[in-house]
Amino acid sequence: MKKFLLLISLLFPVLIYAQKKKGPPTTYDLLIGTYTKGKSKGIYVYRFYAEKGRLEYLNEIDGVSNPSYLTVSDDNKFVYAVNENGKDGEVSAFKFDAKQGKLDFINKQSSLGADPCYISVDKDMKNVFVANYNGGNVCVLPINKDGSLGNGTQTIRHDGKGPDAERQEGPHAHMSILSPDEKYLLYSDLGNDKIFISRYKPGKESPLTDAKVPFVSITAGDGPRHMIFSNDKKHLYLLTEMGSNVHVFDYDNGKLTEKQTISFLAPGFRGQTAGAAVHISPDGKFLYASNRLETNTITAFTINQETGELTQVDQISTFGKNPRDFAIEPNGNFLVVANQDSDNLLIYKINKDTGKLSPVQGSIEVGNPVCLKFTPAE
Repeated sequence: MKKFLLLISLLFPVLIYAQKKKGPPTTYDLLIGTYTKGKSKGIYVYRFYAEKGRLEYLNEIDGVSNPSYLTVSDDNKFVYAVNENGKDGEVSAFKFDAKQGKLDFINKQSSLGADPCYISVDKDMKNVFVANYNGGNVCVLPINKDGSLGNGTQTIRHDGKGPDAERQEGPHAHMSILSPDEKYLLYSDLGNDKIFISRYKPGKESPLTDAKVPFVSITAGDGPRHMIFSNDKKHLYLLTEMGSNVHVFDYDNGKLTEKQTISFLAPGFRGQTAGAAVHISPDGKFLYASNRLETNTITAFTINQETGELTQVDQISTFGKNPRDFAIEPNGNFLVVANQDSDNLLIYKINKDTGKLSPVQGSIEVGNPVCLKFTPAE
């Protein structure tokens, strides 16, 4: 009996250590895409300490022209960035060392369209998908075994226009994302006021074909921008840039059925507005939307866990100009906002019971931040 107790006492610290190791990570890397004008030189990496909600500069890679949107591979070993350079749009590939937060350039390819503004990658590292805003098209680029990008193999473009002659004179592809099961690619078109839906078969040279119902239309002039699926995969949320609304859809195997539209403008607001980014908390309870120009706000909504519908619970200032993007750290305790035109980041604490936000750290200077991506630090 004494030997047994001695063995338990010797093993107890090991068991405690093992239990601690199973908990959520306490540090993350925050990758920051920027416009390389003014104070910015490229892509920045900051270390985020999740226990205190604190950011510290870690690394950067210079000489990357206008890496305005980023995506990270599922294995955390590669980063892909658009280069938003007018008609000469490109896409760059990088190796990523999560221990050092270090990026190493691999190669770049044409995005086959003007002003690429969004990029995503499939889990099996077969292809990246790029939305070219002024090109009005979506491009597919294959990924080689070493993580480098091949030449684009397919583009999709749908001609059309909306009621705003200045903003919607033609197609403007804004975001391209895969469905949770990666059987479909959905892309939003600000110029057409539509979400287009394609079947995705990664083994083919041209992997995208029209779905049975190839698009859904939304309110004319609303200007579709960013989308996100609910955690239970049953709903899609579309944020509109021109209307500053969130459209809620039921989702079923490539089919969208709209069920709610809700504004994130303050009652009676009549100034200039531009919806920007939409994200959902890791627990799936809250949705957040950012707004720019004369608004500069983050709006919080509760998500009805049965219907997916939204109810506004909070709206706060971002204390900066044009919150182009924001990110929620994977533990769901903090939200980081990128204020593009005031060259800064701000951190907010998330109340996990109410979804409301409160600032916790002063401004962190970063030139023209426009995209934020959290990834585990090793």
